[in-house]
Parts: sequence; C-alpha cells; structure tokens
Amino acid sequence: MAELPETRGRRIGRWLLVLFYAAAGVAHFLFTDAMARIVPAWVPWDAHEVVLTTGAAELICAVALLTRRWRLAAGWALALYALCVWPANVKHAMIDLAWLGGSGGGLSAWYHVPRLLAQPLIMAWALWAVGAVRVERGSLH
Repeated sequence: MAELPETRGRRIGRWLLVLFYAAAGVAHFLFTDAMARIVPAWVPWDAHEVVLTTGAAELICAVALLTRRWRLAAGWALALYALCVWPANVKHAMIDLAWLGGSGGGLSAWYHVPRLLAQPLIMAWALWAVGAVRVERGSLH
C-alpha cells in the first residue's frame, strides 16, 4: 500500500508522534521496574526484558518515522504496537483502581480511563500521520 501525500497537518502529526514515542521509549529505560509490574502474567517472557525491548522498539520506530523509506512501516508497526500494549494498560488500571479490584492507591481513573479510551485514537494517529489512511469528514478511509 502506497502512502498518501504528506500534508502540513500530517507532517506535524508525524513529528508529534516522533516526540510521543521517543519520550515513551526513554521512559521504558528510566522506569523499567514500574513498567515491568504491568506486563500481564500470560506474556511468556521476562517482564523486564519485555519493557526494555518495547522501549527500544518505540525508539527505533520514532527514528524510522523521520525517514521517507521507513515511515509507512513504522506507522503500521506503532499502530500494531499500541494494540499489543493495551492489555498492559488494562492491567495497570486494574492494579490502581479499587472499583476494578485494585488497591485504590495508584493513579486515578482520571488517568486510566482516558488512557484506555485513547488507545484506538493513538492507533489511528499513527496510521494517519504516515499517510496509511485518509481522514475525510470524521471518518477513516
């Protein structure tokens, strides 16, 4: 699938995506222990290795977004990545929120609910910013 022409809005969206995933990738290396706690138990690898590997993947994709050759692949990879980390975000909410059986002592619903609801938007953002999809009048094409 060929990418759509890059508009000014797409370019800005792509650069914001670069910053977003570069910051997230660095955070994986700075807060490895905290992030390892939210890796679901069913993931068959060491949680710390998963966090470090996904952090590296975020950084690699952020750099790839800066290239014409790899930006489309990076957008698809980041959209899939956002889907794959959704279970960790759900687990994080379940740990923190008392009404989901958690301790009630972590981050609030004001953090978790928007984060969980934003996941599909982040996927769409990655695909739109690299020109994989077109947005017309509020619908994805």
